[in-house]
Amino acid sequence: MSTKPKNQVDAEVNDSEPHLFYAAAQALRRHATGGNLLILATILALIIANIPAINSYYFNFWTQPVRLQIGEFNIFSHAGHPMDLIAFINDCLMAVFFFTVGLEIKREMLVGELSSFRKALLPIMGACGGMAVPVIIYYLLSNGTDYANGAAIPMATDIAFSLGVLTMLGARVPLSMKIFLTTLAVVDDLGGIIVIAAFYSTHIEPMLLVYGAGFLVLLLLGSWLSIKSKIFYLGIGAVVWFLFLNSGIHPTIAGVLVAFCVPATPVFAPKKYVQIIRKAISHFHNEDDEKLDERTILDKEQLNYLKEIESASDKVISPLQELEDSLHPLVNYFIIPLFAFANAGIFLLETDPASMFEGISLAVIAGLVLGKFLGILSFSWLTVKSRLAPMPSHCNWKMMASVSMLGGIGFTVSMFIATLSFGANNEHAHLLLDHAKLGILIGSVVAGALGYWMLKVTLPKEGEITHEHK
Repeated sequence: MSTKPKNQVDAEVNDSEPHLFYAAAQALRRHATGGNLLILATILALIIANIPAINSYYFNFWTQPVRLQIGEFNIFSHAGHPMDLIAFINDCLMAVFFFTVGLEIKREMLVGELSSFRKALLPIMGACGGMAVPVIIYYLLSNGTDYANGAAIPMATDIAFSLGVLTMLGARVPLSMKIFLTTLAVVDDLGGIIVIAAFYSTHIEPMLLVYGAGFLVLLLLGSWLSIKSKIFYLGIGAVVWFLFLNSGIHPTIAGVLVAFCVPATPVFAPKKYVQIIRKAISHFHNEDDEKLDERTILDKEQLNYLKEIESASDKVISPLQELEDSLHPLVNYFIIPLFAFANAGIFLLETDPASMFEGISLAVIAGLVLGKFLGILSFSWLTVKSRLAPMPSHCNWKMMASVSMLGGIGFTVSMFIATLSFGANNEHAHLLLDHAKLGILIGSVVAGALGYWMLKVTLPKEGEITHEHK
């Protein structure tokens, strides 16, 4: 979505406290870039789903069974039946997405914007308003109908889309505003996780849940014993996922709980790491400079010194941060676009245009566009006016209103909750799901377009940007 070259974005970041904001800026760039593929996948799904000659192949493709068998045991099975491809994406791959969300939440609580109560309070309160008010508006519009149980659909903010819109405006957007929106979206995701755990778990199998809890205790024990192997946490995490899947608890919750068990402390303290690399590099100072300048194969001793530096570098980064960094490309460039491509295909050729703005579609649109805007802005205003938290630096209330509107870009988690709400295998549920998805798409586009226009009008012009603003 961003049209800026990477080195220009890096320059903007480096001009403003690079050591403090580098990690945050990297995360912002990853989310914004992933938004491009998300938009492309959504548009492609809508086009293919509405071409009569090929749309049957699209819809039938997602019903193919998925198997990974060892003898008679199929790992990708639910209640003894193999998953189809759409269930594999929604229940397995999205568990990886929620695993990275859990890692992000834990990191933010330890060293990020959620680590300080005063820093975290404003986005937390904004997120609470942005979840509560849309649910209330949806409920008021759906009370007594057969789609009232979808009230949680408009409560989510899609971080990739919303940050993508901010990135389109470049250096005009204060970094504090980007951090506010990112933190708000993280809290939003946490709220979505709680809703999924509380309201979308059915037919509980207590013993499988007990076994899953036992493996979670094993993970916590491993963290307490300072086991840093990522294979240990991912391998046992996969077992927890399978047990949760078949216990009746939604398996994406397993991803979050496993993430909370991943240790956040590295093997080496930074001081020890620096000592190791200094000692290893010092051996190269004894080499002849001309010899070091040659592009030749390393001797065994040089290779060992470099391997020592490589090993120390791995051990100074915590498993939590390394997993988060390693999985983000997989999630942003594959899992989320694939989820969008599989779930955004809606057959519109026989849809009455008026139905796009009535019933469940209207409730979702109103929740996303009106509810998110009013909820985020009003709760943020009350928090600042009560002196509980400061306004983000270099921001005013016009800017806050604009970013509150961007919070109405729901999409990924909204789409996910819609599939949980109306995923029953019957024609009526399928119709409700299609109209809910349509409401999500329309609401997200309207919120994004309005938010972009409001930001373009309220943000300082290019010539007015100061060094501190960036």
